[in-house]
Amino acid sequence: MKRLTCPYFLPCCAIVLLVLSKLTLAQYEHLGYPPGYGDQEQEQYTAPQLTPDTPRIQLRLAGDKRKHNEGRVEVFYNGEWGTVCDDDFTIHAAQVVCRELGYLEAVSWSPSSKYGKGEGPIWFDNLHCTGKEKTLSLCPSNGIGVSDCKHSEDVGVVCSDKRIPGFKFVNTLPNHVENLDIQVEDARIRPILSSYRKRIPVTEGYVEVKDGGKWKQICNTEWTQFNSRVICGMFGFPGERKYNARVYKMFARRRKPTYWDFAVNCTGNEAHLSNCKLGRAAELKTNGTCAEGLPVVVSCVPGRAFAPASMTGFRKAFKQEQPLVRLRGGAIVGEGRVEVLKNGEWGTICDDNWNLLSATVVCRELGFGTAKEALSGGRLGQGMGPVHMNEVECSGFEKSVTECFFNKESVGCSHEEDAAVRCNIPAMGFQERLRLSGGHNPYEGRVEVMVERNGSLVWGTVCSEGWGTMEAMVVCRQLGLGFASNAFQETWYWPGAVSADPVAMSGVRCSGTEMSLSQCLHHGAHLSCAKGGGRNAAGVSSAPDLVLNPQVVEQTTYMEDRPMFMLQCAYEENCLSSTSGQVPANSYRRLLRFSSQIHNNGQSDFRPKASRNSWVWHDCHRHYHSMEVFTLYDLFTLNGTKVAEGHKASFCLEDSECDEGIEKRYECANFGEQGITVGCWDTYRHDIDCQWIDITELKPGDYIFQVTSPPCVLRPRSRKTHWKSRSYTTQRQLVD
Repeated sequence: MKRLTCPYFLPCCAIVLLVLSKLTLAQYEHLGYPPGYGDQEQEQYTAPQLTPDTPRIQLRLAGDKRKHNEGRVEVFYNGEWGTVCDDDFTIHAAQVVCRELGYLEAVSWSPSSKYGKGEGPIWFDNLHCTGKEKTLSLCPSNGIGVSDCKHSEDVGVVCSDKRIPGFKFVNTLPNHVENLDIQVEDARIRPILSSYRKRIPVTEGYVEVKDGGKWKQICNTEWTQFNSRVICGMFGFPGERKYNARVYKMFARRRKPTYWDFAVNCTGNEAHLSNCKLGRAAELKTNGTCAEGLPVVVSCVPGRAFAPASMTGFRKAFKQEQPLVRLRGGAIVGEGRVEVLKNGEWGTICDDNWNLLSATVVCRELGFGTAKEALSGGRLGQGMGPVHMNEVECSGFEKSVTECFFNKESVGCSHEEDAAVRCNIPAMGFQERLRLSGGHNPYEGRVEVMVERNGSLVWGTVCSEGWGTMEAMVVCRQLGLGFASNAFQETWYWPGAVSADPVAMSGVRCSGTEMSLSQCLHHGAHLSCAKGGGRNAAGVSSAPDLVLNPQVVEQTTYMEDRPMFMLQCAYEENCLSSTSGQVPANSYRRLLRFSSQIHNNGQSDFRPKASRNSWVWHDCHRHYHSMEVFTLYDLFTLNGTKVAEGHKASFCLEDSECDEGIEKRYECANFGEQGITVGCWDTYRHDIDCQWIDITELKPGDYIFQVTSPPCVLRPRSRKTHWKSRSYTTQRQLVD
């Protein structure tokens, strides 16, 4: 924890932040870019050529996973699954594991059985990989099966979402195929019938896997409803249904399919195809056709919010009616903190034992597909009210998470452990019909939409008349950029394509819940925009998603009486009430002190707007201030009258701590770069200057504590605090 500068964040009744920062493109390179933004060609996969004496192994990721592409590293050798010890394991070894499984690269690795203890032999210990090996068995080690480790030392890895282009599964253990997980480059539902080709989203068609760079169908002789359930789920659909098989038989006779070599064996509760087992080798005839079968077809049932519908005319976003479960705090559709209704009061779920199975039940219940990720640790914001469920255990087939087994005692659980989900949602094509143009980075720019004009699809701008935060929020949601930080009514500094200057959409009015800009009210084909497009077109910028940890505030708040002669630095920075300048130096000020902890859960680093050469050195506190005002602290009476205030005049931003696998990038010492990295947090202790509100003139009573901060929009919360002499109690309030 840092003891360096003035404070900066707090609990809240309303927290309002707007990011005004313009970041250079280089600052975003380590984050990756939105889909389609400057994609670079990836190296093509080359199947490893192994010498005859190379031990043949197969790998899988197992255990208590919260994403399909992470887990305990398990090795199949000599007819038995075993694990890998974490001794001497490095990111280079993780790279070999992920590449062998068909992922582009390793993101991180975890020691000490993070994903649970495995079973069987520990096949590898003291691995020394360079990262270039074609298989884990080629890395120097103690020898296969030679280990002094226990399963409490089982290692786990997190692989990237991206697969290696052209990846082809090579089964080196043909006699043990039923023990292996499915490894393919990609999968899709390809619409076959003309009526389904025109629908968005695609709900019915052939199931195809990409193997060796080629799309192939799957023979349906061993296909089950459980397999269909998994496929539909990973593409964002909560369920599956029957289809007209006769039509597809006719189509298969006319066009010869290309079949994959294996069958698929899912239990139905998997979140992703890669978690299913490989089925037996497909029985193909000499002409390549499927023996006594046809290509697999699935027909999926979309959630009501994604049901195919006409895009013409005015259309409002569907508001789901779920009486028992809801998601809150997510920046995009299908993600958020899980909240359940019990005895008329909304509360949260503790993240103990929270996994993909339970998260998938939540996602399907809300009309989405399977869970993409089960999040823990209040990653999508901390809720208010009670913690209703703890140690949730689902089979994956429940209709509601409230039907799952759980521990009714939530002793020890706080909102720091609130569970959240990211769900798979259908591909609606929203991102293909809207873009940001001319910005300095992928997260800002002039808003341009694709519309049909005279039979052709053309890009155009959006009229900025009445353009505001609600509209900007919908744009950022549609593009998957998180929360909006600013809505701009002039964009002359973001020159887009000249051909896209004409206005293509006007009169846009959004409620803020829509999934795309086209779902907002607008003028349709009859445009009206006095300002015109071009330099006066609408624009947006997205912001880091900064989340306050209210428990830290609640646990550290106290009052202190401090003499004026010890508050000279704070007085110079206006951190005391206006009456402090009229009192003698030997008088005391009563301060409400607290710590604050700000997490960056967004998609971009938070950086000061000012460049380093404009930072101001403050001799009193002996550090550079990168911003003049960041946070305002206010106390109101219950009728809304402001009675006390404080502020964070300026401060130093740095990464105090980071989530596992993320490296710190910002440090204030020695005139270092300032900011908060994605996945890290900045902590300001209660005992540093200005981390307070001056309440010297305040009478004991109930007050509303409000924090307003300019950099970006945070979720509103409130605190009602009651003081008697030096003691206080806090009572939480629910504020949506």
